[in-house]
Amino acid sequence: MSITQKSRDMKKTIEILFIAIGINSGLMAQEGKVFDQLSMQSEILKTKKNYAVYLPPDYETSERSYPVLYLLHGGGGNQIVWVQNGNVRHIADSVILEGHATPMIIVMPDASGENRGYANDPEGKWRYEDFFFQEFMPFIEKTYRIRPGKRYRAIAGLSMGGNGTFIYALHHPELFAAACPLSAATFPFTLDDAKELLPKRYPDITDKQIEEYYNRYSIPELINKIPEDRKGAVRWYIDCGDDDALEQVYEGNCLIHIAMRKKEIPHEFRIRDGAHTWSYWRSALPSVLGFVSNSFHN
Repeated sequence: MSITQKSRDMKKTIEILFIAIGINSGLMAQEGKVFDQLSMQSEILKTKKNYAVYLPPDYETSERSYPVLYLLHGGGGNQIVWVQNGNVRHIADSVILEGHATPMIIVMPDASGENRGYANDPEGKWRYEDFFFQEFMPFIEKTYRIRPGKRYRAIAGLSMGGNGTFIYALHHPELFAAACPLSAATFPFTLDDAKELLPKRYPDITDKQIEEYYNRYSIPELINKIPEDRKGAVRWYIDCGDDDALEQVYEGNCLIHIAMRKKEIPHEFRIRDGAHTWSYWRSALPSVLGFVSNSFHN
């Protein structure tokens, strides 16, 4: 082989390497980042609370601000489960790259602990709802480049987190453009439910505390109290598997759908093939991201 031919072959090899490096760099630039061991100190809960965050692919290379989705875990989980079991980074990257969702920041709080849950407990020992709105959300929206205002904020969650999604959006329709409860737990559905089950968890609870808790955290009660001029304040996407065997999930979500129809509250309601499983919630996440993206652009 002549020196000239060797030189040409070497040049082609170098060109191929540069192309490969460019393609790889492009793919890497299209990947978001997840940080799942972050924390903040809560004065309300008197402890440190963890959280995870997904930052979209261009977050570190741009100066723009982004809409935010608060994504809540279920009972027995924490801030990591949407990352590990829900595959949130890969799914978010894919739907953003395909143009089905707008780049957004996804925040996953941790509501685990001895008194887990997103509500304030009847005894006032676990004030997680107060923590979320008074400490956590302001902290997040100061720490990250998040677009201000209701229009650019949404909430979603599974099971216990689906219940939290309902409660938070019903309590604060002025803060969320969209809410997407997935396989939502619906306790307490009736006052009798509350009277039967709350004393098992809180032995010293009084009848007055039970009634106050029911009035504040019963989803049907909150739906019935929505004023006429606030019916369309939040865009709703409700999703539940037809094989969900968890008590008060399938039936409860169907009854909530009926209550919202009777109240003439606009909402999307999906019953799909599936159970109370991570494969079901992973399959729901692309639709959730697309739905909230449409809300951000309305």
